[in-house]
Amino acid sequence: MDKQKPFPKHNIKAQKKLPRTVVVLGLVSFFNDFASDIVAPLIPILLASALAAGPVALGLIEGIADAIASLLKLWSGRHSDLIGGHRKKLTLAGYLLSNTARPLLGLAVSWPVVLLLRSIDRMGKGIRTAPRDALVADATPSHMRGYAYGFHRALDNGGAVAGSLAAAAILAWTGLDLIEVILWSALPGMVAILLLSMGIKEEDKRSIKDEKETTSEAMPSLPPLRWSLLSNPTRRYLLVLTLFTLARASETFILLLGYQLGVGVVELLLIWSAISLAKAVTSTIGGQLADRYGRGSLMLISWVAFAVSFLLFGLVTSSSELWMVSIFYGLFVGLSEGAERALISDYAPPLERGTAFGWYHLAVGLAAIPAGVLFGILWQLHSAPLAFFVAGGVAALGAILLRLWAWPARETPLH
Repeated sequence: MDKQKPFPKHNIKAQKKLPRTVVVLGLVSFFNDFASDIVAPLIPILLASALAAGPVALGLIEGIADAIASLLKLWSGRHSDLIGGHRKKLTLAGYLLSNTARPLLGLAVSWPVVLLLRSIDRMGKGIRTAPRDALVADATPSHMRGYAYGFHRALDNGGAVAGSLAAAAILAWTGLDLIEVILWSALPGMVAILLLSMGIKEEDKRSIKDEKETTSEAMPSLPPLRWSLLSNPTRRYLLVLTLFTLARASETFILLLGYQLGVGVVELLLIWSAISLAKAVTSTIGGQLADRYGRGSLMLISWVAFAVSFLLFGLVTSSSELWMVSIFYGLFVGLSEGAERALISDYAPPLERGTAFGWYHLAVGLAAIPAGVLFGILWQLHSAPLAFFVAGGVAALGAILLRLWAWPARETPLH
């Protein structure tokens, strides 16, 4: 098996400034996640209190919603390639759908209604994500893509910090209840939509150069949408990533753990914020390190730490322990967020990036329902520690397979 090779140093120094498109998309994600994370950490609390639903309902809601999103990501990514790489309209439509449905969660009267609205919210995510990720790749030189995706994830997580802190402050210092806080999430969502509408002017992809290649005058037809047409390294990587996703039970289960330990709502929101802040701290530097030293190395470190953190969650018995493990978890998860996406852009040719990111998001989404539901069943029928222990074991297996079976053959872009 080939050893990893770092990118040539002259390429790394060739350009350090991120393109405008990447910066604007980062700001869009910041405000969208500001809105989303006003709501997301309140969902397990809303289900466990006002709607009297347990961990199985939470797992079903999060699993189905993420699976729907992932199926749409393949369609939207493919569609953005078929229409010549014009990806902004699909990205904008997805943000509009999410930010219309999400505030309505405050009006839900039962957990099936939460399931419906959460699914619509995630449909918007499904429509926008693959075209948006492809937009980042289109705008960024190959030697900077780890940095670009890491930067994007840093602002994404920064928005999550702002959203959960805002929700905590409103609940602590005003007389607003959960429902009113959720409804107010519409404001930062609208800021995200306006930024995307006015801040990005998409170029004609027929004239864009990618490194030393140029596209032909006529758009070439894309190959059939078949799994078998993906390269062997890509398929191995996606299969291992799918297995690892079985361990990625929704982070809302961390909050449910705290709720069952007797941690207050405001403190739970602060823990959620701390997780997002920890990710934001490490995601940009993780992307830069991935560009310099290799995507696989950063991912392996992050995945092993993920397995350790979930094993530790199974041993948590107090709020102080929950704080420590949550921050450890967030710091190491953030390391690989840029590398994970950059590796997909390495494998994909310019005119098929939307499709490649669609396959990526579909692969991880196929594991979403069993991940959430099985985690919830193990929790409800046995205990929270067993659920976390099993997830940690699956994550460890994924890390082993990444190193032994799906290790990137080389770290320079394949196209």
